[in-house]
Amino acid sequence: MAMRFLLVACSLVAIASAGDFYQDFDVTWGDDRAKILDNGQLLTLSLDKASGSGFQSKNQYLFGKIDMQIKLVPGNSAGTVTAYYLSSQGPTHDEIDFEFLGNLSGDPYTLHTNVFTQGKGNREMQFKLWFDPTEDFHTYSILWNPRHVIFMVDGTPIRDFKNLESRGIAFPNSQRMRIYSSLWNADDWATRGGLVKTDWSKAPFTASYRNFKADTCVPSSATSECASNSVPSDGGWWNQELDSMGQQRMKWVQKNYMIYNYCGDLKRFPQGLPPECSIA
Repeated sequence: MAMRFLLVACSLVAIASAGDFYQDFDVTWGDDRAKILDNGQLLTLSLDKASGSGFQSKNQYLFGKIDMQIKLVPGNSAGTVTAYYLSSQGPTHDEIDFEFLGNLSGDPYTLHTNVFTQGKGNREMQFKLWFDPTEDFHTYSILWNPRHVIFMVDGTPIRDFKNLESRGIAFPNSQRMRIYSSLWNADDWATRGGLVKTDWSKAPFTASYRNFKADTCVPSSATSECASNSVPSDGGWWNQELDSMGQQRMKWVQKNYMIYNYCGDLKRFPQGLPPECSIA
């Protein structure tokens, strides 16, 4: 779909949400393991041997700037995964992922990111964080506009997936997505490739969420496009991209804290790296 068509399409409601989990989300599984507390200002997910838990947004979004403050499972979190992501539905779905892979006490979490377009993923980049994400809340953000998907941690960009449709590379710009989050057991792969299993004597494991903020486009049922007349007069997130300082900060993170980049995995792609890897 041509970008200029997206810019002129009509019939859209602009949504700015801030912080009421009763208003913005539905608990979707896990029974009372998922709790909304403090008059809608705090949400917790728990995992025990019987089940994990999860929630999803009431709205579907097409582009926006989405922030969530999360405090991850403390202590021995090996085998657990806390997922926070945007996704559409179906075999050709789009998806933008944050996943936090737990570890033994004292060892750092692994932050796993991925982008799916038209059902195809395999674009993983993984990081260690430069702080302990279990001691306090930290802000994990997704900036998604017609030109970029930018992942940020406490305002620091860590990854920028660019729109390269003109080069034949799919970009998520036509499917509405909900926000999802879940806490679940993945000890068959999450920690050291599955070598370290979940210690259920430490259960329940709990992750906490607060200060959700979404400045987004919510298309009406009549259209799936995002209208320019709903965008702030200064362009805001719609036109946002990394300036030189942002690019430098992202390079710093990737140099010092990135532990896996699919664009460098020649063993995984013996027939050649994905085409976006060769485009600056």
